Amino acid sequence: MAALSSLVASPAAWAALATLVVMEVVLGIDNLLFIALLTNKLPEANRARIRRLGIALALVLRLVLLSGIAWLAGLTTPIIDLGLSGPPGPHGEPTFETALSWRDLILIAGGLFLVWKATGEIHTVMSGEEPHGDARVAGQPILSATSAIVQILALDMVFSIDSILTAVGMTDQLPIMMAAVVIAVGVMMMAAGPVSAFIARNPTVVMLALAFLLMIGLVLIADGFGVHVPKGYIYAAMAFAALVETLNIAARRRKASQ
Repeated sequence: MAALSSLVASPAAWAALATLVVMEVVLGIDNLLFIALLTNKLPEANRARIRRLGIALALVLRLVLLSGIAWLAGLTTPIIDLGLSGPPGPHGEPTFETALSWRDLILIAGGLFLVWKATGEIHTVMSGEEPHGDARVAGQPILSATSAIVQILALDMVFSIDSILTAVGMTDQLPIMMAAVVIAVGVMMMAAGPVSAFIARNPTVVMLALAFLLMIGLVLIADGFGVHVPKGYIYAAMAFAALVETLNIAARRRKASQ
């Protein structure tokens, strides 16, 4: 209790909490986009429930991972070496690594899943094989609730491990990390509905979101092989693309109203 009181009274602890909350919210954008796109393929009556369940699972997974930090740290120990490495970089370091840990394998598997999922969805949109939104195929929902939950849970695990390992590198105070995760997931819970509704109302945003997921999948694969792309670059590119699409939407609405 005394340790907790000292944390509450510490300005450094509050600064660490604010930094972690911002980081967790930013890292949660990937997860939120995936959940929004996936649940928009469900019947409308099930969307909100599955979104809440998916985000709740993300919270549970992150808290469980935080409670096993020692085990989580062990995920970074290499377990397999493919015996390959890239050419040396400017400081003599290899440009990519193939001594892979469990974390690397999970990131690579998650990245491959995202690339496969995003590529398949882009092909579907381009070919017009399936309708989106509330439409049905042969009288059945485009996606079942069980399938949606399984896919959300799989990606929750990937994003949760990446998020928690980043948090562990920023502070060693477990209460701060747990509080940051709870606050960030609460923000995700509030934002999930509006984000999903916005994507459903604007079909062109679907392609942009799928492109984001494809890029995130490639970044996860690269990260698994030791090629670390600064996340600031990724999110800056996403923000710029989103701004351009927002301007396009505003221009289309202005033209339609004339």
